[in-house]
Amino acid sequence: MKIHSRSGLDFMERIQREVTAARRGPGAADAHYAAKLAEVWERARRTPAYAALGPYSAAAFRDLPVTSKDTLKARPLSYLRVPVDAGLKYYQTTGTTGVPTPTPRTARDMIANTVSVAEAWRPMLADRGHRALILLPSDIVPVADLMVGVCEFLEVPHVKAYPYTTGISDWDRIVGLWEVFRPTTLFVAPGVLLELTQVLKRRGLLPKLSAGVDLLMLLGEVSTPELRAMTGRWWQARAYDASYGSTESGTLAACCAEDRLHLLRGANYFEIADGDTVRPAEAGRDGRLVVTPLNNDARPLLRLDMGDEVSLTGDCPCGDDAPVVTVHGRDSDGTRIKGSRVRTRDLEGVVYADSGVMGYLIETVEDGSWARLLLEREPGTDRDAEAGRDALIQQRTSRRLGFHWDEVRFVNRLPATTKSGGSQKSWKRSNFRVVGEGAPV
Repeated sequence: MKIHSRSGLDFMERIQREVTAARRGPGAADAHYAAKLAEVWERARRTPAYAALGPYSAAAFRDLPVTSKDTLKARPLSYLRVPVDAGLKYYQTTGTTGVPTPTPRTARDMIANTVSVAEAWRPMLADRGHRALILLPSDIVPVADLMVGVCEFLEVPHVKAYPYTTGISDWDRIVGLWEVFRPTTLFVAPGVLLELTQVLKRRGLLPKLSAGVDLLMLLGEVSTPELRAMTGRWWQARAYDASYGSTESGTLAACCAEDRLHLLRGANYFEIADGDTVRPAEAGRDGRLVVTPLNNDARPLLRLDMGDEVSLTGDCPCGDDAPVVTVHGRDSDGTRIKGSRVRTRDLEGVVYADSGVMGYLIETVEDGSWARLLLEREPGTDRDAEAGRDALIQQRTSRRLGFHWDEVRFVNRLPATTKSGGSQKSWKRSNFRVVGEGAPV
């Protein structure tokens, strides 16, 4: 994150004051939100999508219908305040739910999002001698750039090395880099961490290279508690579900040292939708998350319905009184398998409860009436015990997901697309394979 002007520096310091004040407690939240909502409302009025809005008032905001993500994806340019080529950086969404959404960002967009996330992670990362290895993609999507900005802001030495960058980076290069740089923190997608772990286990290097690692910051894909517990044991480190958000909205929640996601309320105004009722987000409420990002500049969004079902709780041991959000996902995210609609985090809760699994692939016929689960075995595991593990996975699947696999099989290797996380975030694209008509033999 580079700042080249006095106005940019002033803006950064203003955002820092706002987000740190919000972390200390609700305090003067009403006055803060009134001023910030009025500002983003005025920016939104300069877009085609919100051009019909009148002047801001609290009543006008409450009466404004939510903006659905489907509407945003259908008319992405209508929500832009600036031309596509006027942003400092141009990104796109991954397009996992349709056509990629153009997402230019101005300097203010990047400053605000970076500072908001950095201040949330300051207690974990700053002034602790950390060195960060960023194993995330930076082509077209913003996630690696954000991690670089956070590290720069917190003065954490870092290196960016996505292992699937053809001709530049691969596992041999990363191992060599590791031995010199000696990272203590990894920013990595869960699938990439699984692949890295397998590579190091096969080479007998995991004990040596993991010895200095304290933090595994997982982001870019769904991360289940079971997967974090498993990878944490392998690495003898703490694995975190690092953040939640989207390319369109920016980062909405960030983890604390207790591995809980706190809403970033200094940078966003949150609401909960339950049917047609939309209420302010408070601990104890469940429903769809609705957000108005307070600092979005290129694309100001008002009452964006994220579509994700969430639960909000409070009283986190870390001391941050911002609500803790548990993201359940959206019903439409599920894929029908043998008559049951299954979401990513539900299936991975079953798969990764078995600590000897390095990845998975689901094979189905077109109509989903037959399904086989392929599991990549951990190097060096006891193959004689796999029959018993198959039975346990079948039991957990039946109990938690409501169906029985036609076959569960352990294999040595799965396709790289099941691991390349962060660049292929579509579950159906990377972890499903349709094998043809009729039940395979």
